Amino acid sequence: MASKPLTIVIKLGTSSIVDENTHEPILSILTLIVETAAKLHRDGHNVVLVSSGAVGVGLRRMDIEERPKHLPRIQALAAVGQCRLMSLWDGLFSHLRLPVAQILLTRNDIADRTQYLNAQNTFAQLFDMGVIPIVNENDTLAVSEIKFGDNDTLSAITAAMVKADYLFLMTDVDCLYTANPRHNPDAKPIEVVTDISSLEADVSSAGSSLGTGGMSTKIVAAKLGTSAGVTTIITKSSKPGNVHEIVRYLQQMEQLDLGSEESSGSPDLPTPPPLHTRFIPSETPIQSRSFWLLHGLKPRGTLYIDHGAYSALQKKAGLLPAGVLGVDGHFGQQEAVRLVVVEKISPDALNGEFLHHGQEPKEVGRALVNYGSSEIIRIKGQRSTHIQSLLGYADSEYVALRENISFTQNNDSPRH
Repeated sequence: MASKPLTIVIKLGTSSIVDENTHEPILSILTLIVETAAKLHRDGHNVVLVSSGAVGVGLRRMDIEERPKHLPRIQALAAVGQCRLMSLWDGLFSHLRLPVAQILLTRNDIADRTQYLNAQNTFAQLFDMGVIPIVNENDTLAVSEIKFGDNDTLSAITAAMVKADYLFLMTDVDCLYTANPRHNPDAKPIEVVTDISSLEADVSSAGSSLGTGGMSTKIVAAKLGTSAGVTTIITKSSKPGNVHEIVRYLQQMEQLDLGSEESSGSPDLPTPPPLHTRFIPSETPIQSRSFWLLHGLKPRGTLYIDHGAYSALQKKAGLLPAGVLGVDGHFGQQEAVRLVVVEKISPDALNGEFLHHGQEPKEVGRALVNYGSSEIIRIKGQRSTHIQSLLGYADSEYVALRENISFTQNNDSPRH
């Protein structure tokens, strides 16, 4: 039985590919990564690398010892380093006759739905052409407002965008442990995680002096990836060959499961793969548009809504102004906002404080709004028929259309 072609995203941190002290590229690991990607490609799989390291390589190129704190200087070093890094990747892959492509992203690049779909189409075309995309955050232009924050998050959003089967987060440990194995000899590996919210593990590992991500960012990335239906795996960055072995093992196990349904014999089990932590994807993954609404857009403010409005949204109705209790932040039409469910506003509250009646306000999702914050402040709590008289115009009876609202996954809400 032939293995089905997969789409595999491999995320590499700065510390995986650039020496923390000398800032020199770690050629031995880079070469192994290229060989691993080539093996996967030969097996018929699509491969995406999400590669940090531009600033680290820029430091080496400019003979600067420490990562500066001044943002324009960091961005300038990223511009210098990105050229060298891509030249390095291109040179290594060219030995195996594999073309590569550079894709630099910020949140702004995928905030527009059309651009997000264009990015998906570009990835699809590159796969068809047998090209390996190499993705990085566009550190040369990105500021905090449009940054993903770390490449773990970027890799999870990329994995969702390309509808990946596997997302590998390469790190300096084999897997997650119940405690820090460096200090606690009783620490046990966590090999499979079915429910991230109940995960009890040691996540104290911080990022390197060059990188930005620690173990906690990998947990966040695993939550994003699994919510989109992507099996997310943490494994050791110094042994890139693990990726190929783990993929082969999981494919063999899947084939055995399929074969056991047709056969009553007891098949031979494949050799266990290297140690890793595997996060099982959600059985009800968020669909592409909903994922984009939740994670592709940076919320510009918050709408506080009542339980009646929340119930109506769950029944596929849009958000009417009558259900909006309060507004926080400054935003315009067609910008993203958080949706937070509260009981009600205290009539004598001076700064919009909410009465929770023992219940904390709960963020339930995100929405693209039809009106800006100043307009919603004027129409909140009112009937839709009053919008014309309150604003002088009525672009829509809804503050947000249902198709432009997406719930976070831990809410019992319909998927669309």
